[in-house]
Amino acid sequence: MRATLVIPTLNEAGSIGHVLRTFRTAAEAANRTIFAADPLDWEILVVDGASTDGTAEVAAREGARVLLERRRGYGRAYMTGFAAAQGEIVATADGDATYPVEEIPRYVRYVLDHRVDFLTGNRLAYLDRKAMSTEHRIGNGILNLFLGIAYHRYLKGVADGTIADSQSGFWVFRRSVLARVALTQDGMAFSEEFKIEALLRDVKVVEVPIRYGERWGQPKLSSWQDGYRNLVFLLEKRLRVQREYRTGAPPPFRSESNSTVPPP
Repeated sequence: MRATLVIPTLNEAGSIGHVLRTFRTAAEAANRTIFAADPLDWEILVVDGASTDGTAEVAAREGARVLLERRRGYGRAYMTGFAAAQGEIVATADGDATYPVEEIPRYVRYVLDHRVDFLTGNRLAYLDRKAMSTEHRIGNGILNLFLGIAYHRYLKGVADGTIADSQSGFWVFRRSVLARVALTQDGMAFSEEFKIEALLRDVKVVEVPIRYGERWGQPKLSSWQDGYRNLVFLLEKRLRVQREYRTGAPPPFRSESNSTVPPP
């Protein structure tokens, strides 16, 4: 089976090599053990936002296929990567070494064995206190709370606590999911948009607790600015969802298929 790992980068030369080596070592080990009967053929896509520190060159040396995406934005990078992905299963991570890329193969195994469509990681479960600023933690809490309150009529998976971390970018999903969701956000709101769309469109979603470590290099997020933009998106998206329901054609969802699960 073909699988694809998509990693967006912007000036991550100091960490991307480590991330790719860590992942490749884990993937090779998994192919000798949990995928011994049918080894995964991994495609690694690094979507680089015109880095000036040699990130693309480092990634290419480590065997990744590098896609240059000059249009800035977290969501834009992922949409470019998803459009190019050849794998039946797609996984995502950041290039700053915060996400546990070594765990991706066993989460792929979990998705396949349990007929899951979309698996997302909960960074808040085992959070390294140095990994997220106080402002970032507060902002995440506000966005998660607002999502649960504003969407409780439409997204049982959020309202009942299934999705505890709406901002996580650590995912493993079937590529077929992309045909069922409408993804439009170029920026950081892409993460919550993907989860909202998945829950609306009858996608089987699970959330698993993951370790989230301290990033290598300088942070690029503006906690308050990005948080404000995400909140505006949630408000606008909520109004659109409400209009869909009022027209009598609400997107389907199946709440019983969505759950939080322990690490596989």
